[in-house]
Amino acid sequence: MDRKIEKWRASQHSQIQSTVSNNSPSEKALRTTSFIPRATRGVIRDQQTRRNTMFILLLVALALLFSGTTFLQTTLNPSERPIWFILFWIVCGWLTLTALLLAIFDLLIVKLESRRAQHVLGQNLKTSSPGPTINE
Repeated sequence: MDRKIEKWRASQHSQIQSTVSNNSPSEKALRTTSFIPRATRGVIRDQQTRRNTMFILLLVALALLFSGTTFLQTTLNPSERPIWFILFWIVCGWLTLTALLLAIFDLLIVKLESRRAQHVLGQNLKTSSPGPTINE
């Protein structure tokens, strides 16, 4: 019984040490993989960040579009390098589609906030309006 308790204490101590020292490989992987959803939540929740992200995505897509039709045209020749051609235009489409989806999401959020503000305004007007007058 004492050996089981000692083994349990030793395992708890080693877990605490690895947590404190942050040397656990599973924690490093967790921090790396948890960054992506947290960054995505940050972009989605903050209106200014969302709009800046849309602007940057569209600028990059336009720059790629311009470069793909001008000085990268020989490099992206579909008969010589079909894989590069397809990948390039998939990236351009993906950037544009991401900006479009963020714009639709932003539109829906603004619409929802407008409805909420109208509802609150209606509630405030109902509570602050005087009762019926004698002439009514």
